[in-house]
Amino acid sequence: YMKTNYCEKIGYTIAVLGTATILIWIGLFKFTETEAKAIENLVANHPMMNIFYSFFSIQETSIIIGIMEIITALGLILSFWSKKAGVIAGTLTTLTFLTTLSFLYTTPNTWKFVDDFFVTNFFILKDLPIFGIGLIVLGKSLNKSKNSNRRGVY
Repeated sequence: YMKTNYCEKIGYTIAVLGTATILIWIGLFKFTETEAKAIENLVANHPMMNIFYSFFSIQETSIIIGIMEIITALGLILSFWSKKAGVIAGTLTTLTFLTTLSFLYTTPNTWKFVDDFFVTNFFILKDLPIFGIGLIVLGKSLNKSKNSNRRGVY
């Protein structure tokens, strides 16, 4: 029989490394013209992100977002050894995926009926569990920080 703690550790590791893999992969893809054009409508219609296009080109904006995604992914990986990295990466992951989930409300024509079934852009909807993973990493890191500070170790 597997112990629950072992399953939780394996599950946590898979979830964090899986999220980091997704962020690195998508982050690197943001350096391409194809992805820059693909996110243009999302960014342009977002009230807090469209300001980027006032200062940067479509491609430059995509690259900036990609860099942030890669930094977040590296922070998630480092969170296994550094509580501080976990707090930062957990916060960045939470903010990143909260922002992408908000595209469901800020982007026109995101919700529609297909074959009498109400659907959305499912590539965004998958961000809901990843948003949760960000909160788990943040909470776990904050909890470890509090516990280690009580012992005088960080």
